[in-house]
Amino acid sequence: MSQDQKQSGLTISPLLVDFIENEALPGLSVSAEQFWNGLASLVAEHGPTNARLLAKRDDIQMKIDDWHRKYGPVSANRQGYELFLKDIGYLVAEPADFAVETDGLDPEISTLCGPQLVVPVSNARYALNAANARWGSLYDALYGTDVIERSGDLKPTREFNPVRGAAVVERAADFLDEAFPLASGSHKAVTSYVVAVQGGTAALAIATSAGPTTLKDQSAFVAYADKGDKAEIVLRHHGLHVVLVIDKDNPIGANHPAGLADVLIEAALTTIQDCEDSVAAVDDVDKVGVYRNWLGLMKGDLKDNFEKGGKRMTRTLNPDREYRGATGEPLVLKGRALLLVRNVGHLMTTGAVKTDAGKPIGEGLLDAMVTVLCAMHDTQNSRTGAIYIVKPKMHGPEEVAFACSIFASVEKALGLRPLTVKIGIMDEERRTSANLKAAIHAARERVFFINTGFLDRTGDEIHTSMEAGPVLRKDEIKSERWIEAYEDRNVLIGLACGLSGRAQIGKGMWARPDDMAAMMEAKIGHPRAGANTAWVPSPTAATLHALHYHQVDVFEAQKRRHNEATPGLEELFSMPVQEPFSLSREEIIRELENNAQGILGYVVRWVQQGVGCSKVPDINDVGLMEDRATCRISSQAVANWLRHGLISKDEVTSIFERMAGVVDEQNAGDPLYRPMAENFQSIAFLAALDLALHGADQPAGYTEPILHARRLEVKAREAGKPAAIA
Repeated sequence: MSQDQKQSGLTISPLLVDFIENEALPGLSVSAEQFWNGLASLVAEHGPTNARLLAKRDDIQMKIDDWHRKYGPVSANRQGYELFLKDIGYLVAEPADFAVETDGLDPEISTLCGPQLVVPVSNARYALNAANARWGSLYDALYGTDVIERSGDLKPTREFNPVRGAAVVERAADFLDEAFPLASGSHKAVTSYVVAVQGGTAALAIATSAGPTTLKDQSAFVAYADKGDKAEIVLRHHGLHVVLVIDKDNPIGANHPAGLADVLIEAALTTIQDCEDSVAAVDDVDKVGVYRNWLGLMKGDLKDNFEKGGKRMTRTLNPDREYRGATGEPLVLKGRALLLVRNVGHLMTTGAVKTDAGKPIGEGLLDAMVTVLCAMHDTQNSRTGAIYIVKPKMHGPEEVAFACSIFASVEKALGLRPLTVKIGIMDEERRTSANLKAAIHAARERVFFINTGFLDRTGDEIHTSMEAGPVLRKDEIKSERWIEAYEDRNVLIGLACGLSGRAQIGKGMWARPDDMAAMMEAKIGHPRAGANTAWVPSPTAATLHALHYHQVDVFEAQKRRHNEATPGLEELFSMPVQEPFSLSREEIIRELENNAQGILGYVVRWVQQGVGCSKVPDINDVGLMEDRATCRISSQAVANWLRHGLISKDEVTSIFERMAGVVDEQNAGDPLYRPMAENFQSIAFLAALDLALHGADQPAGYTEPILHARRLEVKAREAGKPAAIA
């Protein structure tokens, strides 16, 4: 590839120039000159503000560190702490009551409630799977997970287990009885579902072993498709659709009295295509790959060829689902989730574009410009023409307002009408949580969701209070009152700002993708709390979690909670510390082994293979979804105990060396994996160790600076070149 190119005073990677001019711009009424001039203006206008806001973060943290060194933990001087935070500009004046003004939102955002997937857009296959997760097979989700007991006669086998299959059909009937009860009897006794059409109007006739019946709420039957011996019957509850697939030629349907071959669940209403925590994009090659997949999703032509089970397969976006409505009119149901895109935060820079002074520009500025450009190709995602950008890692309302100003400049540069770009506010940094009402007010014309990110939020909590004292063990932190206050404040402040029926109030990720039974027990708490969406780790998890939104009327839950008292800042700032001598030596070592193993297991794939999100076995071989947020918690926890003398630098190093052998064993079946215990000077091992030994010095405790630098080292070594600048 040729040398970097000059465009509008910027020095730009030829890969990026080629992508923009030959892939992203054709078909749009935006010229290359317009785009590059717009990017140059964006950098000139907002680059200095970006730098100033990052410097303000550092200044505030330095002052908080000094306060803790002087006064100790917050619990020793709660009132003084809050007054101090106001004095330094950490806490700002709360605005008067208001209601958000965002308009032009799709129903998946404003009036429908259901699961939300987050997926690395860098992986085309995963991105397509997540987009297609709008619909999922309930039979498959039940059969393949531990929601149904997996022992004895119900144990899954290499061949189809008919006993387990019967249990799946029975469990699915339980769901139908709950969401779509019959006037009499149970779906377990149904012998036929028949659509009867008379005078252009269709009705659902149901026969059971005890005689004919109907749906208790006959309006729940909304559409059908008659395909000869096969049929699909569409039901609706709480705005969500369920499709009964009737097919007596199907092996499952052949054994069902009514021929019910499957129950399709409308599952992932929205999917975040992620450019941030779940990807490892460190240079121009990686960034162009991310942008290319997002462009393919927006154009609708993204596809991926892969091998599965010895067969060559091609994955594309699912088409919409077409039916005949109960009153005769056509009914088209979207075949894909509404796609949102998560840009990176304000911290990192990218060498894919440099200023005339040779400095990398803010990566968030490039993301904003390119992801919006790609979204201008959309003809099948948003019904309203909205572009949905999730913005993470913003510290307080000033940074939220800054993001909104960036989007306004992008709209102007690309000729879009004002407020086309909507913003999703990740409530995952402590300064945003403490000023949430003001943060929402700053984005009141653009905000389409607020979402708790308890993983990053915990990492930021530890870093912000680094000097207060030794933090609790990770499992103990999860049950602390401050997390409950954080989650409650997110919902209650969102409701007070008028988000109900207008925008999403979201909850965070279920991190154990193999433990679906536990998810079904725990995650129903999210809609009950008034959250109209919550994150899930897979399409299967989306299908199962969707059942919760049939069990719970979220808008009724929001009405119930609307007048609850909002937890105050005293509760939000209540994270305790512990005395260094309160833990035994064995407890300290065990906790550090757990953290070290998790960091190593995640970092080695990130640095060696560029995998930003993966299922990583923990120290007990339980698979956990890991991304930079979970890594941030572990690294900050180790850094905190190191800072307060619970463990020494030599002990940390020794534990990491020992855990490297454990991680090597866990990855023994990966042909791309390179062991760390054989070489403690390997780049991957040093990256993991850096996160622990230097975690306290990282900006806001983020892992990106170290991970990016080390990944660039690996890529440079593989290419036989000096490491590039991220």
